[in-house]
Amino acid sequence: MDPATLIGLLLAFGSLYAMIFMEGAHVSSLLLPAPMILVLGATIAIGIASSTIKDVVQAVKSLPKAFRGRTDSPQDSVDQIIRFAEKARADGLLALEAEAAETDDPFMKNGLQNIADGTDGEDLRILLEDEISTRRKANHAVSKFYNSLGGYAPTVGIVGTVVSLTHVLENLSNPEELGHMIAAAFVATLWGLLSANFIWLPIGARLARLSELELEQMNLQMEGLLAVQEGAQPILLGERLTAMIPPHKRGGKRKEGPPTASDLEAAA
Repeated sequence: MDPATLIGLLLAFGSLYAMIFMEGAHVSSLLLPAPMILVLGATIAIGIASSTIKDVVQAVKSLPKAFRGRTDSPQDSVDQIIRFAEKARADGLLALEAEAAETDDPFMKNGLQNIADGTDGEDLRILLEDEISTRRKANHAVSKFYNSLGGYAPTVGIVGTVVSLTHVLENLSNPEELGHMIAAAFVATLWGLLSANFIWLPIGARLARLSELELEQMNLQMEGLLAVQEGAQPILLGERLTAMIPPHKRGGKRKEGPPTASDLEAAA
């Protein structure tokens, strides 16, 4: 679990609370039901109206992912692919069918099964690339939904402020209430900006980043599976795949430089 989103949002709202406290104001003055209902409710409603029901359902299902931020370790995938390469060299490609049955990763399972079935290398690459492209489009639709909410929210907040100021103008005969009413009017604008920049846009950006990491992982797995099909040496394959991983994400101790003669003998 990567708690970056949760930590960031807590710090953001904590900073807001600190400002309110230092200014001598009260949080209750900002927690007004009417503008909150308008901004949050109308923003979500407009987001639904600008999308499809299936996209909205998928976006809601993906929301917990933004807070968990769970991503598979690239180094674990490399180690797994090296094991597949060793098994393929020892027992043949058909032995990978048993590995496909044991893995929980649908992408990896599909690739291993096709290798075991004797799918042509070029056809397998096209198949895996199509699957990656489909995943990219689905992830983009999810992050786009939350980014669109971040775009609508400030405008909805302004609409709420205009509605409230219209009510203020209707009550100019009660000057003792004008200050409170004007302050309440601007709360709608506040919640529009607040929800956009403290909630919707961070969630959209977070899901977009998680999508990038997921697609990088799938590309790494694709290159590894294609190399396994070609009969690549496990040691050289491990070096190649590890080079595709950013240094800070590499696990374990990795020797610098090219593989030694003993490494190549072990791989053979």
